[in-house]
Amino acid sequence: MVREVLTLNVGQCGIQLGQAVWEQYCAEHNIDITGKKQGDLKDKSFLCFYEETGAGQYVPRNLMVDLEPNVIDDVKNSKYSKIFHPEFLLSGKEDAANNFARGHYTVGKEMIDKVNDRLRKLVDNCDNVQGFVINHSVGGGTGAGLGALVLERIAVDYRKKSKLGFEVYPSPTISTCVVEPYNSMLTTHWLLDHTEVSVVLDNEAIYEICQKWLDRKRPSYDNLNRLITKTISSMTASLRFAGELNVDLNEFQTNLVPFPRLHFMITAMAPVVTKKKMETQRCDIQGITETCFSAQNFFTKIADFDAEEDKYMAISVNYRGDVKAKEANATVQWLKTNKKVTFVEWCPTGFKVGLNDEPPAVLEDDDVAASKRNIVMIGNNTAISRVFSERISKKYDLMYSQRAFVHWYVGEGMEEGEFAEAREDLGFLEKDYLDVLSEQATDEADDESD
Repeated sequence: MVREVLTLNVGQCGIQLGQAVWEQYCAEHNIDITGKKQGDLKDKSFLCFYEETGAGQYVPRNLMVDLEPNVIDDVKNSKYSKIFHPEFLLSGKEDAANNFARGHYTVGKEMIDKVNDRLRKLVDNCDNVQGFVINHSVGGGTGAGLGALVLERIAVDYRKKSKLGFEVYPSPTISTCVVEPYNSMLTTHWLLDHTEVSVVLDNEAIYEICQKWLDRKRPSYDNLNRLITKTISSMTASLRFAGELNVDLNEFQTNLVPFPRLHFMITAMAPVVTKKKMETQRCDIQGITETCFSAQNFFTKIADFDAEEDKYMAISVNYRGDVKAKEANATVQWLKTNKKVTFVEWCPTGFKVGLNDEPPAVLEDDDVAASKRNIVMIGNNTAISRVFSERISKKYDLMYSQRAFVHWYVGEGMEEGEFAEAREDLGFLEKDYLDVLSEQATDEADDESD
């Protein structure tokens, strides 16, 4: 029996990322641009992501939603356009215009029933849905507003299914939109309740990785997406290939989320190097694992990361390619003894290891060189709270003190009280992260203060 995973891409960022993800999957499973599979058909485990039609074509279990037609049209005219089912490429007429309230209340509300209907169709074509993977950004209008609305609907209709979100958060200094702090604040408020695991990505960190390791002076979004796809592909690899130690979607949330609200992850990958640098690069397991745990290689920019002060609550390391269980365990042990990572006191083991025999495929336009082995780290670290406090809360407070731009949100049917509620919730989230660091449990501290 196949346990299916459905992919949802919302808004321009989500759809472009989703497109890159499917190109990666097709390359890994030898599926050509018409959806026909080449070569060996014995291993059927990839059917958790693809659906087989009567004509022997494999169609992605995928839904793309946007409130304006341009990005969906690009998908329909792209190289891989034939593999997607046109019914599951939904576009609206008017854009959310970088406004969470438009995506969530006015324009998004008209679209949501259609999205729900298509989702229901996708689910009906499955034997047993394991979970949903959602790609979207939180700084814009559609990805933020409609993304949150779709997540809320899934939470209501498919209550027990895990939802894994890949969220592109606003970068510390590069900004593509003035009202990003408002949108990301409101979206984070919804994500706290409606995703089980959220992987926080930010463009600036990945730009720097491209410039430093891949010699790309001016990386495009395409370069960034191709890097992110490799991590998404590694998280889902054990669902699609047989491996020595498999990890499914539910295992991520069981192992990485100690408390339901603290589910925002940092991710990193190694080796990320060009073909030329590959010749001189250390590619043994210890080398790539150490690279993966250095803060400059995180896909989220955390400026003053301190390996001793910023503690992990849990880490998942997924090895792909030529890695044996014994070596993986020895490396994990080495990380702990050499203080490369620090855990909170109440989490003695801390590591979840996944092993998979199939290294990630390298596409022809990729900047990353092929390597025999690859590691992706997904870590739940307390340092992520600085992303919320410094990038969102701080900027939000400055803008909201003058009530700047608020009329655009209120004009779309949102109540001003919702801003205050979201801000308060984010304040609690930052406090939750601090509580985890202090050795006292929260209720003990309360008893003493009484």
